[in-house]
Amino acid sequence: MRSDRRATAALVLLCAAVFLDSMDLSLMGVALPAIGADLALPDSTLQWLMSGYAVAYGGFLLLGGRLADLLGRRRMFLASLAVFAAASLAGGLLSDGWPLVATRVVKGVAAALTAPAALSLITTTFAEGPRRNRALGVYALAGATGYSAGLIASGLLTEVSWRLVFFLPVPIALLVLAVAPRVIPAGRTTGPRTGFDTAGAGAVTGGVLLLVYALTETDWPAGAAALVLLGAFVVIERRRRDPLVPLGVFRSRRLTSANLAALAWACATIGWQFAAVLYLQGVLGYSALDTGLGIVPMGLAIVVTANLAGRLIGRWGLRRTAALGLLVQGAGILLFLRTGASSGYATVLLPALIVHGVGNGLSFPSLNIAAVGALPDDRQGLASGLVTSAVQIGAGIGVAVLAAVMAIPASALDGYRAAFLTAGSFSLLGALIACLGLGTRAEPAAGEPAADEPTTSAPTSTSA
Repeated sequence: MRSDRRATAALVLLCAAVFLDSMDLSLMGVALPAIGADLALPDSTLQWLMSGYAVAYGGFLLLGGRLADLLGRRRMFLASLAVFAAASLAGGLLSDGWPLVATRVVKGVAAALTAPAALSLITTTFAEGPRRNRALGVYALAGATGYSAGLIASGLLTEVSWRLVFFLPVPIALLVLAVAPRVIPAGRTTGPRTGFDTAGAGAVTGGVLLLVYALTETDWPAGAAALVLLGAFVVIERRRRDPLVPLGVFRSRRLTSANLAALAWACATIGWQFAAVLYLQGVLGYSALDTGLGIVPMGLAIVVTANLAGRLIGRWGLRRTAALGLLVQGAGILLFLRTGASSGYATVLLPALIVHGVGNGLSFPSLNIAAVGALPDDRQGLASGLVTSAVQIGAGIGVAVLAAVMAIPASALDGYRAAFLTAGSFSLLGALIACLGLGTRAEPAAGEPAADEPTTSAPTSTSA
């Protein structure tokens, strides 16, 4: 009983960390216009306040997952969370554009080390089966809630001062740091301790960073350099005896499909957020507070649906739940094509926000469970690093692509509609990937049902 209480307390703290990571990504969205006006920053710099975090997060996640496996999950979790808090505090005190972006990049790196450590601590604390699935359901719910809370809190705080957006994560992180050593097990690394793949880590991190930079700035030489580095990463991983990412894991159709679908999911929903916030404030004239409050129904839809996702996974299976969620999310985004220069909230915006939220809450938990369930316990740092990396790389790509699309049409309104169409298409692509790829797995564990079949081990609630 005491061990159960300790495991539940550990789960709460670990979920608080993913809540912070998700909240920090969405916190910037509503505050961008206020930051730009106060500091006289151009749109290109403002974009990097979102993209810098997402790109660094995605670029360093594989490194973070491997370090968690090699150096200790609790150690990595606590150290990176401390850096996250320090960078948040620094960001709230700065008044220059690029130093402010630098704090966001540092926070992205810290989050990249925190997230896989937290997720792998959950999967190694709770045995595979109903308890682990319930814990993963709570984890996914925390991420969805953090994303929604960030959108809402950003509007409320920006009305007072945009600096509060940077300060908000600090007390939460400090509270987790104070309590975590008492309840989170130290754990031990499993399997033989091997060398660290420095060359592979450098190649994949540099390649991802350059790729999103190239998309953001339309820099073809940077794009070519990114492809060279990513190609070098593949070559390095094939030759190393102890690679950062054993390429053999991608023989699992379930793992590969879950990660590709997660990337498309993030391109859609994070890219949509970037365009939608600018549309609400730039075209409809919403204040930061109006924007935050206007998005509340979407946040509530995400939280409620994510809380029910476990039951639907148990009834329908991962493939059907994930594909349906991505289809519904895409429908909600495409409903924004109805927007105009004076769109009514109740008749145009509210239905689109609710539909988007329902699809988001269904798809996010499903893709996470599918991804981490494809690898054994000693590879959970890698599994969680891969899926979280896919989400954050997708976020960076989505913002970059939609920003480029918005600049093509002659009118701003047409640019926003083109962005919404592109974001919706990303979500529909993710639904297709989930439908085709999550139905089977390359090497199912003994006694485990196929991913497209209902399973009694899926969570029936999100309480652990």
